[in-house]
Amino acid sequence: MAQSNQSNRLKTWLPASLAAAVLFFSSFTFVVREYEVALKLQFGEIISDTYAPGLHLKLPLIHQIRTFDRRLQTLDSQPERFLTIEKKDVIVDSYAKWRIAQPAQFLRSTGGNNARTSRLLSERINTSLRDEFGKRTIQEVVSDDRLALMEALTKDVNANAADLGVEVVDVRVKKIDLPPEVSESVYQRMRAERERVARDLRAKGAEAAERIRADADRQRTVIIAEAYKESEEIRGEGDAKSSEIYAHAFTQDAEFYAFYRSLSAYRTSFGPGGSLMVLEPDSDFFRFFREASGQPQP
Repeated sequence: MAQSNQSNRLKTWLPASLAAAVLFFSSFTFVVREYEVALKLQFGEIISDTYAPGLHLKLPLIHQIRTFDRRLQTLDSQPERFLTIEKKDVIVDSYAKWRIAQPAQFLRSTGGNNARTSRLLSERINTSLRDEFGKRTIQEVVSDDRLALMEALTKDVNANAADLGVEVVDVRVKKIDLPPEVSESVYQRMRAERERVARDLRAKGAEAAERIRADADRQRTVIIAEAYKESEEIRGEGDAKSSEIYAHAFTQDAEFYAFYRSLSAYRTSFGPGGSLMVLEPDSDFFRFFREASGQPQP
């Protein structure tokens, strides 16, 4: 019976002893994870901030351990109004990527409070945005390469946030809008500019069309003149050749050539159409008729 009671007491006290041992051991140790940075404080004063990931020792009630996430954090700011160099409002929506670079300075500046860190970092980002947009016109803000703008913003914000113990890795402008009262005036100005460009293009097109038509007319006139010249030369050569052939034929048989020409004249004169001719009977035009009727040729 006594042995049984002893066994029961052992079963009761063993888990409690193990739990107490674990609790006692944990009060003297702390764990730093891969994605964390840790600070050891002694009565509120930072005494160490160089802890690698793993298990470390501390003194209970004397040392306090503060751990912070060292991974990249995102600060998504609310859209804010900023003035350009023309004193025109633009509404800018931006966000920033940051992480803890100096844990001790981070704790001193922000108390390790995420809400306070976001507020302080937002103030510095807005200051840099105000400075950068104040150097640019609306046209430059809307149309120019944003990469240079965001690089300048990141560099400026990172310098301004150094006292917070954080590193600003990137600042991005998601959207740039114009207030309604500005949007209409910008739209009208852009429309007027596009219309001016369209008018210039149409004028240049009309000028080019007139130039092309004039050149085409000139080429047409030149081509027609050259064709007429060539045709006249060919016709002249043909007439000369014809005259040469007729002259050669006339020298071969003058009587036959006269007879042939008279027949051609008869065919033309006595053809269809009822032409009326008044000639003397003994006219030379009827010479071959008289010869055909047996009358002597005068």
